[in-house]
Amino acid sequence: MDVRELICLRTAGVWNMPEVALAAGWLSCPVCTVSEAMELYKRKHPLVGLILLDKLGIDDKTDREMELLLAQTSSDMAWIGLVPPGMMTQPAISDLLAKYLYDYHTLPVDDSRLLTALGHAYGMATLRAEPPLHCKMVATGRGCMIGNSLSMRKVFHQLEKMASVDSYVMLVGESGTGKELAAHIIYQRSCRRSGPFIAVNCGAIPANLIQSELFGHEKGSFTGAFRRHMGHIEAAHGGTLFLDEIGDLPLELQVNLLRFLQEKKITRVGGTELIPVDVRVISATNRDLREDIRSGRFRQDLFFRLCVLDLELPPLRERGEDIELLANHFLCSMRAGLNPLVRSFSPSALHLMRSYHWPGNVRELKNRVARALVMCEKRVICPQDLELDSESPFPDLLIQSTTLAEARAEVDKLVTQRALQSSGNNVMVAARQLGVSRVTLYRLMEKYKLLLP
Repeated sequence: MDVRELICLRTAGVWNMPEVALAAGWLSCPVCTVSEAMELYKRKHPLVGLILLDKLGIDDKTDREMELLLAQTSSDMAWIGLVPPGMMTQPAISDLLAKYLYDYHTLPVDDSRLLTALGHAYGMATLRAEPPLHCKMVATGRGCMIGNSLSMRKVFHQLEKMASVDSYVMLVGESGTGKELAAHIIYQRSCRRSGPFIAVNCGAIPANLIQSELFGHEKGSFTGAFRRHMGHIEAAHGGTLFLDEIGDLPLELQVNLLRFLQEKKITRVGGTELIPVDVRVISATNRDLREDIRSGRFRQDLFFRLCVLDLELPPLRERGEDIELLANHFLCSMRAGLNPLVRSFSPSALHLMRSYHWPGNVRELKNRVARALVMCEKRVICPQDLELDSESPFPDLLIQSTTLAEARAEVDKLVTQRALQSSGNNVMVAARQLGVSRVTLYRLMEKYKLLLP
């Protein structure tokens, strides 16, 4: 029989677990203070807790400590409250029950009812604690990358292969698709994971300072250089240098960077000493560097030096089946600090998120979920909490189409195309989204020449 640990918090007296609960495999972990309960939570991570709410409303300090404990743990644990008769009318207790507790019982508790409640609480906490079996999650020290779409499964596979070698990597993708997170995944799984990871946004450093920031400078090399300064490249020695927005690097600095990549040595501004530096460079851009090469804004030789391995991160609108996974992940990770009362999204909110274009990609989705948590006044996030523009996805059809039949055909093609993209080209999932059979979907794909990759 599985032994399931249970925090039992009672601020006075000794806790006696019912025999029926012990026989069902529950192991009581009694604690008498909030700090003991928090320490036990951090050490053992139990999924269920029993808490006797008989001391609230008496001491403000106790009330604050109790609420802090529940706020920090209720997203991972299911708490069941035990309330003495007549105390339900106290605001301190009713507020905690509504915000943080999975269930509550008025004392004295019927043993069989308590056992049933414990089982339900454990089941719900298990569902929240474990990502779905079909959800792929790659965690790093800076977050985690989540997805189950075909395009993201390919990304995860390529990241694993890139981490196994020590070549330069270029990551391409729109803003907010997770390029720095992907770089950190490569770094953490590489042979350089014991070295530093230095991230530099080439577009955020002023043009007159970027050479000094990258290569460092000697004392007195220019006005204001009061001491020797180690640049980002030198600081990354033995580890990984992540150059974000590499397309914004000025042409004159591109020459210096190319020389470093060729010689593995740098010279600080104002210095003459050649300093050997061993780093792996991962670069990223949201621009079309090949177009920049044709227009003379980016050096072709530098591009081929940096782009030994390349990976394109898909925009969120092309991995629609991941939107719900990501939204629920952000909800679970942020609600403890923003609004523990919220438990889920309404079906209409999920539909709105799946149909939205997401120009800001995953970063925008995370920000929208955070905003919804702050604004939501119920247990379920509704469309108005997200405040997304529900623009029509067909703004130009009437202009492009001269007849009603043409407009209908354009709508059919666009809706079918979007369903395939959002499902990761999974015909069964796309057909379910469209409300048609797979045979009908195949006919639409053949009619509009929508070929699977």
